[in-house]
Amino acid sequence: MAKSSNKSVVPEAREALDRFKMEAASEVGVNLKQGYNGDLTAREAGSVGGQMVKKMIEAYEQGMK
Repeated sequence: MAKSSNKSVVPEAREALDRFKMEAASEVGVNLKQGYNGDLTAREAGSVGGQMVKKMIEAYEQGMK
C-alpha cells in the first residue's frame, strides 16, 4: 500500500500553488498569511478553495478554445 505524504514531488509546484492560493484569498477578501492559518473560519477557507477551483476551470476552458 502506498504511503501518503504532504511533500511535493516538485518543490516549484508548492511555491506556485502557494502564490495561487494567496491570489485567490485576496480576490475573495480573506486575509491569508504565510504559515499557520488555523484561525480561519470554515466559510473563509471554503471561499479560498472555491475561488481556486473557479479559476482553474476558467483556465481550462480558455485552453479549450
